[in-house]
Amino acid sequence: MSLPPPRRADHDIDPVFVKRHSPRAFTGEAVPESELMRMIEAARWSPSAYNSQPWRFLYALRDDAHWETFLGLLVPGNQKWVSGTGAILFLVSNGLMKVGDELKPSYSHSFDAGTASLAFQLQAIHQGWHAHGMVGFDHVRAPEVLRLPENHRIEAAFAVGRKTPEAELTEEQRPRETPNGRRPITDFTLAGPFPQQAG
Repeated sequence: MSLPPPRRADHDIDPVFVKRHSPRAFTGEAVPESELMRMIEAARWSPSAYNSQPWRFLYALRDDAHWETFLGLLVPGNQKWVSGTGAILFLVSNGLMKVGDELKPSYSHSFDAGTASLAFQLQAIHQGWHAHGMVGFDHVRAPEVLRLPENHRIEAAFAVGRKTPEAELTEEQRPRETPNGRRPITDFTLAGPFPQQAG
């Protein structure tokens, strides 16, 4: 079977952005803690409102004391493929930030955690791993099991692992492991405000 055509950007950008995708076929290789810390270190340098750094990374490494607990918080469909990854993380944001000596609600805590998320994922690619983000987890149980403090919110779960090489994919895996495309930027970019609404 011939390989699918590579993703192509319409403008000249760094290839890492096109290379990043979310595979579901992983080799089962464990992620060393030192490798995971490098990914989180990249996230550390992300921008945030008032430099509040509202992101919190909770992690379990393959077969450690937290692995089964973290895996069990995912929906069954995700558990199936995440079992082949080497680390599971929950990205949490803090809805309060310190401004001077005062704690105030953060308008952008989810957005700021999102910037850390992308830095984390791109660093994973740089190190030869892939991170697959998901919201398919038990939204009721997870905050309790993870002992979330007040004003904290789970933004997403991530699985990190070594992607299964193309040549080793099964016929069943191949179709879903083809990286998907993106809408053209003309679909979501406007010069100036939104058009005036009719009526």
